[in-house]
Amino acid sequence: MISELHFWQGEFIAETEAAERLAELPDLVRRALAEPLSTETVLIACDTVSRALQQPHSDVHTRLLAQLTGPAGATPPDPEEAAATLAELADALARPALERKLRRELGGPRPERFTRPDARETVYEAWAPVGLLVHIAPGNAAAVASLSVVEGLLAGNVNVLKTSSSDTALAPHLLAELAAADPTGAVGRRIVALRFPSSRQDLMRLMCEPADAVAVWGGEDAVRGVAALVPPGCRLVEWGHKISFAYLTREAATDRAALTALASDVCRAEQQACSSPQVVYLDVEPDAEPDTQPDGAAPVAATREALFAFAEQFAAVLDEVSAKHPGPRGADDAAEQAEITTTELVARAEQHLGLTKVLTADDGSWRVLADTRPALTASPLHRTVWIKPLPRRDILATLRPMRRYLQTASVAGTRADIAQLSRTLIAAGVQRITPLGAMLDSYHGEPHDGVYALQRYSRRVSVQATGAEFATTPCLDDLIAPTAPPAAPTGPLMDKAAAQARLSSLAPHHAQLYFRSGGTTGTPALSVFTCDDYDTQMRASAHGLLAAGFDPAHDRAANLFYSGSMYGSFISFFSILERLGATQIPMAAGPDHEAIAEALVEYQVDTLFGMPSYLWQLFHTQAERLRSYGGIRKVFYGGEHFTAEQRRILTETFGVQVIRSAAYGSTDLGPLGYQCTHARGTEHHVLTDLHTLEILDPQEDRPVPQGQPGRLVFTTRTRAGQHLERYQIGDLGRAVDGVCPCGSHTPRIELLGRYGEVFRMGTYHFNYRRFTQVAEEHLQYRGELQLVLTNETGREHLTVRLDDRYAPEPDTARTALLAHIPELGSAVGPEALLTCTVETAPTPAFERTPTSGKLRTVIDRRTPTA
Repeated sequence: MISELHFWQGEFIAETEAAERLAELPDLVRRALAEPLSTETVLIACDTVSRALQQPHSDVHTRLLAQLTGPAGATPPDPEEAAATLAELADALARPALERKLRRELGGPRPERFTRPDARETVYEAWAPVGLLVHIAPGNAAAVASLSVVEGLLAGNVNVLKTSSSDTALAPHLLAELAAADPTGAVGRRIVALRFPSSRQDLMRLMCEPADAVAVWGGEDAVRGVAALVPPGCRLVEWGHKISFAYLTREAATDRAALTALASDVCRAEQQACSSPQVVYLDVEPDAEPDTQPDGAAPVAATREALFAFAEQFAAVLDEVSAKHPGPRGADDAAEQAEITTTELVARAEQHLGLTKVLTADDGSWRVLADTRPALTASPLHRTVWIKPLPRRDILATLRPMRRYLQTASVAGTRADIAQLSRTLIAAGVQRITPLGAMLDSYHGEPHDGVYALQRYSRRVSVQATGAEFATTPCLDDLIAPTAPPAAPTGPLMDKAAAQARLSSLAPHHAQLYFRSGGTTGTPALSVFTCDDYDTQMRASAHGLLAAGFDPAHDRAANLFYSGSMYGSFISFFSILERLGATQIPMAAGPDHEAIAEALVEYQVDTLFGMPSYLWQLFHTQAERLRSYGGIRKVFYGGEHFTAEQRRILTETFGVQVIRSAAYGSTDLGPLGYQCTHARGTEHHVLTDLHTLEILDPQEDRPVPQGQPGRLVFTTRTRAGQHLERYQIGDLGRAVDGVCPCGSHTPRIELLGRYGEVFRMGTYHFNYRRFTQVAEEHLQYRGELQLVLTNETGREHLTVRLDDRYAPEPDTARTALLAHIPELGSAVGPEALLTCTVETAPTPAFERTPTSGKLRTVIDRRTPTA
């Protein structure tokens, strides 16, 4: 219906209204660009539609299939072709495909963010939209128009699409589904889809005059017509008509399997795609060199005979393949059919001169035209293919004059042939090389016509910042309040057991990196990542480390995290420091403290990365050497926390100036948060580029009031492999109100320990952190503390284990704990619900996880009672 021809920012409108609104297009663009579009928002909407299209009985699939197969003015595709088109769209709109495209073309899944390409400099770069991007779509590829707009959305542009009124209504209706899939409305506000003929120059002018870039499909006349309408400085992105061909060596020309694959390329899409083969070149050598033949001489007989013999062989194969893939006999359009007839008649006339040989199907479904002249000749399509000779030494001379029109070459030969011919053909102007049978295929992120579309639809912009205040600012966008936070996740909560159960169903390409947890709180858990997942996470962690005060331009770092047994700490921080371009000495934690201390001094290390328990041992076993060196200025830790007393000793005794968390994370989820230079205690910013955080009531599955403690539940958003949605990590925490003094608007949390650090004993609940707090405040204790729970004598017993280097007498320590932990005093008092002892022990006696070296804070050895 006329009233539904045009889609304008979320609604279908009539043609008269579309003309009126086009006059206001510049104002629309200004309003839309004032609201930045998050790539994450686009990815969510596209993936939502993709999932719906993958279900043949979904409402979305049904509605869009009707647009492809219903009346639209042009001859609609058959149902099978329509279903294949929707399957192609579902695949292209899936989040993994789009993320791969973003990584290939713009460097990462969040290209719009101002980050530091060189972490050693305070120069920020990002990809920004060109502004208003107009798409003038072709009529021979149903999916192209919609996907071009999706590319424009990924680049952040306001998009105006123009299709012909004779095309199907797939494009506007698919874009309407995308807009509906975004609850924020941001996607819909950047989409206008119009359907009118190019002869409506009034509408074309209103659409093109305010454009910052115009993407146009078509031949030279179409491109010239659009170029006349665009303003000076407007970027014209030409996706013009191209010619593709196959190139076969002598050996490959006798390979029937290769010829069958080539025939399939000819039949697919009736040669309507730019990548369809129109010519088949043979690497045939004349008996005499060309410069020994008189000008204008006919090709030697050997060349002609070999060419015509191959044409007959290929015609037989094409006949078989064409019969298996029946299509229309020629073109539906009268002008196209006339071109086919004319081309065939001319070729038949030239047979009498020995220049050509014409082979056609009895039913007119295909045509093979052998021509002894090598010049590139366009085919009239519809299963019409030229066969021509082209010795490899003549490729450049023959094809380079046509370089503007060349796209795909399918090459068949030996490995060496393919390598050599690919270089030669690309030098001649070819854009892509494929095997036979794969000319029309593509891969996610593949460049089109020699360029990346997203880069043509974007601008690379930069901000140079000076001053020390930017040294710890990894991303300028964090200094701006977000306009539309991601929607809260829904669905069931997931625990570690559920996450482990899903591993068996992962596809192999989603499981490329395997890590195991340290097993601090139980059996080590397996987590898997794709290489892209890992890279995204390490780059996010690198930004967090900058915020924490690490200076990759000057700091000399020793990586002393644990390594081996599939544990990820050492490997991860090696990757993080590598991405920062930092100087690092990757030593890993080891038992030979003396050798490590010697290396720290020899290599002038001033920054340490490692577990607090290990670093604490290193400082004290090598106290004299490290105090004498006095060069350790920064300590970045992970997995555990230093107590306030330990921090005081490191600062006053060893001269450490910065003690800060290197990252908050887990093996399951990867990095979760980071500390800035203003963070206190266990406060961390959340890595919102990677995750969405919920804080739920400890007992019920509902959000806690702002600022109240609860369970930390994370949903990963940038992970193609192991999906973890509403994952209960096992930590407790609370949200920190207000904007951080560092200026970042990313949310903050205060970590309050793990579930396992809160235990019930003698009818009371105890928190491990309360024991460490009392020991530190009332006993000036600065060592490690471990709790052991048993019930061997029929009564529950609590053992508090202290480091004998720093502990007071056990009785003194016990008295202080009973006095300052009221629940403990009551439980061991007159009620006698449990017994409590304090023991002192050397550091090696403390139990640790073998993989990570972490201290086991609470060891529950109680056996269930009958």
